[in-house]
Amino acid sequence: MKTEGRKRGVSAGIIALIVVVILLIALGAVAGAVISTYNGLVRLETNVDAAWAEVENAMQRRMDLIPNLVSVAKRYILHEETVFTDIADARSRMLAASTPAEMIEADQALDRALVQLLAVTEAYPDLKSNTQFITLMDELTTSENKIFQERRRYNTSVGEWNVKIKQFPTLIVANMFGKEERPFFEAKPGADEPPLIEW
Repeated sequence: MKTEGRKRGVSAGIIALIVVVILLIALGAVAGAVISTYNGLVRLETNVDAAWAEVENAMQRRMDLIPNLVSVAKRYILHEETVFTDIADARSRMLAASTPAEMIEADQALDRALVQLLAVTEAYPDLKSNTQFITLMDELTTSENKIFQERRRYNTSVGEWNVKIKQFPTLIVANMFGKEERPFFEAKPGADEPPLIEW
């Protein structure tokens, strides 16, 4: 009888040990999944941040060109002060922007102001033939193309991020760590229509 009791005690101890080992393995698997998911989120979030930094770099290059462009244009265009005021206001908003959403809005205002400037320069053939102005316009065009490319890369990264944090089970980990959707760089409604140029 004592042997039988010992066997039952050993069997119960083995079963308890097996249950503990299984629980530890399950807990380890859950912890591993959470860690892996979190690390994937960190990688995607870093890609979004890096893409946004490239958008900012391209925008900064354009911002650096604008004062020179305005300076050259002002020598020729004396009666178009509102164009220069709009550019200065949009540039100030861009410099003051502290979030991607604010920067996107300021960038769109700057785009509209630059379109106004380009439209006004059409009436000034001497300005259009000025080599310094031509060089600055070429650099501005290159900057605009770079901004377009970087916006596209940013939107791709944001798309991947936004999809990933909405998928199950990543959604749980994203919510645990306060990860939120990021804004896309979108055109404003009516951007597909030609701008109205005011004289």
